[in-house]
Amino acid sequence: MRRRNVTYAQPETTSERTRPVCRHLKMEVESLREGGERQRRGEEEGGGGGGGERGGMKRRHKEEEDEKEMSPSKKQVIDHSVKVASHYNSLQEVGLTARSRSRIFFMRNFNNWLKSVLIGEILEQVRGTGSQQVSVLDLGCGKGGDLLKWRRGGINHLVCADIAGVSVEQCQSRYEEMKKKSHINEKIFNAQFITADCSKEVLSEKLDNPELMFDICSCQFVYHYSFESEQKADMMLRNACERLKPGGYFIGATPDAFELVKRLEASDSLSFGNEVFKVSFQSKGSYPLFGCQYHFSLEGVVDVPEFLVYFPLFEHMAKRYNMRLVLRQRFSEFSEEKVKKEHHRSLMMKMMALEPFPCEDGGQQVTDSREEYSHAKEHCSRVKLPLGTLSRSEWEAASIYLVFVFQK
Repeated sequence: MRRRNVTYAQPETTSERTRPVCRHLKMEVESLREGGERQRRGEEEGGGGGGGERGGMKRRHKEEEDEKEMSPSKKQVIDHSVKVASHYNSLQEVGLTARSRSRIFFMRNFNNWLKSVLIGEILEQVRGTGSQQVSVLDLGCGKGGDLLKWRRGGINHLVCADIAGVSVEQCQSRYEEMKKKSHINEKIFNAQFITADCSKEVLSEKLDNPELMFDICSCQFVYHYSFESEQKADMMLRNACERLKPGGYFIGATPDAFELVKRLEASDSLSFGNEVFKVSFQSKGSYPLFGCQYHFSLEGVVDVPEFLVYFPLFEHMAKRYNMRLVLRQRFSEFSEEKVKKEHHRSLMMKMMALEPFPCEDGGQQVTDSREEYSHAKEHCSRVKLPLGTLSRSEWEAASIYLVFVFQK
């Protein structure tokens, strides 16, 4: 397959195509911002954030400080943590052959490429400060999907933490296998593996080295689970940031709450999506700051409940840990900017992050639907083929996410 001449073609997103019927959302978004501002003013004035309860994103639960009995909301938090752990513990390992046959094979590769670019650029920033020994915290490490990225980045120490014990075991097995197969002269980073609910437990108390400080904390597609309550979101932030060195980075990817709300409000029902993904809410019109639950399914598999992350509040909470927002970009913006650099384009091709269009050598596209590639067809007459793209459905799924970078 000729990959060298692949040109990047980005389809129009769902929100862009529906923008004319979403003009009323400007007021909705403004009300969300005002709600966050009122909450912040309440906190700063010693009011405990009560002023934010009248905003567009009202708090769903308010716990009394002197409460002695466990409230239903607290029980719900515990139940949700168990659901998350059980869900990820039950996921089966999928081989390369099965993954390559997936309808979202290229979208998964695209997301992985974005993570590689983000991690690579932040590692460059860290090394640019003269740091010789680089330590990383992978918060929500899963089965170790980013181990190779840290290996290529030449880090010295890695701590992997996740709520799912089975996933942590698989992550550790991958690491041991990686060490075993490494070149005799290659020095692989040291690693510690921790099973913990990082939205409820203090991670620093579990470190082998109690003095360990991190250059980077990476939290990929995980942080939004913690926004079930203020307590959980704050604990996750504490674990991400309290052990960062001055100048250290907290990076990650999470769903864009404004994009999700925009698409929901444009829908005639309480859900939206396409043939590869679906997002379902319980209601719309009012979006609490914490506990705004929705269900996300990908390829027909329903995930555990997720929660909207109201980013202005996320940014405000991070300031408690001396974190400053450096970057916040939707996947569409981030990828469009990074693909301009030759080494990022080269990595994109190597990772098969885009589907060649038209398919070469008599092969088939991931779907037979012509509408799925109408955006690519428009570019065919203007560029040298093959064209690199994602199907429209894959792009609509990928474009609900954003990347973020905070610095201490």
